[in-house]
Amino acid sequence: MTTTTDPWPLPRVVVAAPASGHGKTTIATGLLAALRRRGLTVSPHKVGPDYIDPGYHALAAGRPGRNLDPFLVGVERIAGLLRHGASVPTPADIAVVEGVMGLHDGAVGRRDYASTAHVARLIEAPVLLVLDTTAQGRSAAALTLGMAAFDPAVRIGGVILNRVGSPRHETLLRDALAEVGVPVLGAVTRAAEVAAPARHLGLVPVAERAPESLAIVTALAELVEATVDLDAVLDLARTAAPLTTPAWDPVTAVGGPAGAERPVVALAGGPAFTFSYAETAELLTAAGADVLTVDPLRDPALPAGTRAVVIGGGFPEAYAQALAGNTTLRAELADFDGPIVAECAGLLYLGRSLDDVPMCGRLDLTARMTGWLTLGYREAVAVTDSPVARAGEPVRGHEFHRTTTDPGHGDRPAWRWNDAEHGFVSGRVHASYLHTHWAGHPEAARRLVEACR
Repeated sequence: MTTTTDPWPLPRVVVAAPASGHGKTTIATGLLAALRRRGLTVSPHKVGPDYIDPGYHALAAGRPGRNLDPFLVGVERIAGLLRHGASVPTPADIAVVEGVMGLHDGAVGRRDYASTAHVARLIEAPVLLVLDTTAQGRSAAALTLGMAAFDPAVRIGGVILNRVGSPRHETLLRDALAEVGVPVLGAVTRAAEVAAPARHLGLVPVAERAPESLAIVTALAELVEATVDLDAVLDLARTAAPLTTPAWDPVTAVGGPAGAERPVVALAGGPAFTFSYAETAELLTAAGADVLTVDPLRDPALPAGTRAVVIGGGFPEAYAQALAGNTTLRAELADFDGPIVAECAGLLYLGRSLDDVPMCGRLDLTARMTGWLTLGYREAVAVTDSPVARAGEPVRGHEFHRTTTDPGHGDRPAWRWNDAEHGFVSGRVHASYLHTHWAGHPEAARRLVEACR
């Protein structure tokens, strides 16, 4: 068996598209589930900062869905994070990586940086292009050819035709793609589509609809089994070059446990707080913490012995009344004297109210839903010392919300970006809208565990 440093011929494929809405998530999730039903161990990955798609990937693959985002974690960590994710808890037989937006769409103003194409190059994986063929004929071949020629370093190894109108339409498309030498590995008709429910920030997370989500994943597996040549996909994945980058290691990243004592860190979960990267818990554990989950919808108290709390993102607006009804946990958080780190949904939960529904009251702010989406990568600098950052330190993050707070920041702001201050540092609380990936700055995990002591 190869070690975490030996070259590893991990079969892998990137599922991409010319633009959002072509069916990447449908095909990627269906592939994961169908390959798993074949008895393969499948490692699921997602390009970009998205939290929701990896939930469907995890349900399909039976292991955590993980993100590959060069902007958030650095170019140098992408191949190592892929190898880490494909290695734990057991080595995978194949990795399936779902892209983000269009194949060549990167961070705004940075050409293709952090795009699907960029990640495909970094992990040296072939691309399986999903095409929405609605109202298209031979032009689908021209589009595919252009996508391939735009960056010759990105290898498009096959196409899956989506939303095909009829057998005649499929024949026309296959003939056209044969002209440009791109194999068609599957064709999905419009009638066969399977849709997951969506809301204002994308798909409804798996944790909110567990039975229905399982039924959707099963249907996607059956769809892919019936319409995609899985053997051809496996053959394409096996053409990927061996991974020569060592696996990313959380213990190495944080420098090992920060002491003999193992303080308890409570990590918010459950349907209202589904936005968390798998590496967060891994880094906290590597730094010497015992990480336990708390569900603010259902758990009346923090886990026994909790010394710090991490509350990530999610949809508190969809569960405001139920969160308000858990008065004992709200009261405990209002008086908790250990470090608290809160991102986005966690920020709202710690405030006085959300759309006039009472929250924890730990922070002197009110929050409300708005009619606009705040979205994008951010290059921030810490303004105030806190349990996870030191003033003056740079960090990269991502905003994704339709709410606003009053005030927009505290007297001791957490961050500064775009010439404005954001977030709140109050006592041992650090809270803001900024989502961060701690694999990109693992010192946050170490500092939080040290702050527990």
